[in-house]
Amino acid sequence: MRAPEHILRVWHRFDGYPMETLTKAWYSLQPGEGGQRSVPEMKEHRERYGITGNCFDLAIWLLDDYRAEGITAYAVGHDLGSPMAHVAVVAEDETGRRYFCDLGDQWIQPILVDYEPYADSKEAHEGFITGGRIQVSLDASAQHVEFSYVRTGGKMSKQSFHLAPIAMENLLAAADHSQRLLRHPLVEHRLYLPGEVVHWEFDRWTSFFSRNGGLDREAQLHSNEEWAQRIHRISGIDFQVVLQALNIYSALTVE
Repeated sequence: MRAPEHILRVWHRFDGYPMETLTKAWYSLQPGEGGQRSVPEMKEHRERYGITGNCFDLAIWLLDDYRAEGITAYAVGHDLGSPMAHVAVVAEDETGRRYFCDLGDQWIQPILVDYEPYADSKEAHEGFITGGRIQVSLDASAQHVEFSYVRTGGKMSKQSFHLAPIAMENLLAAADHSQRLLRHPLVEHRLYLPGEVVHWEFDRWTSFFSRNGGLDREAQLHSNEEWAQRIHRISGIDFQVVLQALNIYSALTVE
């Protein structure tokens, strides 16, 4: 189920890259800017400010890196054009077997989709998501996959993807829509600790660690300046960028 080394080599370039919605708020302040950034822009902003972007940014960037290495890859997703939109990447090995690569949800590593034993097994696999295990169900057409996230204590959630490639023009249109949609501040970041990969999350002015043993909630803070310091310390994103983004989100009224 582990991806081959050439697919993993590209994937691991993004190990220190958080998924975050701060960038699109900050980018909306730049003169004449807004919408989906190009890969060269993303690389420049990463170098200057430590920012990465949301699931669209990361998927488009990962796609570009895979294709530059001669690896067949394409975007997949669900609910495009809506606030629930999410995209990931499928990369293929030399035999055409597909590996699901989700930087947006900060998976630890890609997972093999084309695996015959999935059809007859409810086994939950470790080492792909933090703080839990993953079940994979591929339908008979091999064009629809469902992931069941089994958390510590038995809590389960599900997510489904159509595996048909999203055309680049449709991907960019959905990405542009998402980048202009400001709703809530969110930062998710994998932290590689001795013996464990930990998932840190900031969501609407709360933050917590997801560990193998469960959730570890952090102390509540009381100002955007304090939150910006915490986010900067964990993610490495420029303090001023974080603070500007949080101030934008604070001014919004979103249900």
